[in-house]
Amino acid sequence: MSLTSTVTDHVRIITVNADRIDAAMAIQFKEDMRTETEGGPDRVILDLSTVNFIDSSGLGAIVASMKQLEANRSLDLAGLTPVVDKVFRLTRMDTVFNLFPSLDDALAATADH
Repeated sequence: MSLTSTVTDHVRIITVNADRIDAAMAIQFKEDMRTETEGGPDRVILDLSTVNFIDSSGLGAIVASMKQLEANRSLDLAGLTPVVDKVFRLTRMDTVFNLFPSLDDALAATADH
């Protein structure tokens, strides 16, 4: 699992550099997310624009990543491909996370947070 992280405008942007988040990489994803989100800005945006497939393990890893953040911090999701977006909506995770069509849309909403 390869994640890259940058901080801009008081937001940490973590980009997933993989085409899938599944059972084979869920544990590594959670560990990498924990490392990337230790400290830093209150808002974290996870850019999923390269992810074309996510299974229940991947979904669980993203939820676990959100839960391990301090109470005053948030995890928003951006750039969901149609298949990944459908998984989040079918599992009603769209009521748990703020979903944005693109990273630019998520960043534009920063003022609202």
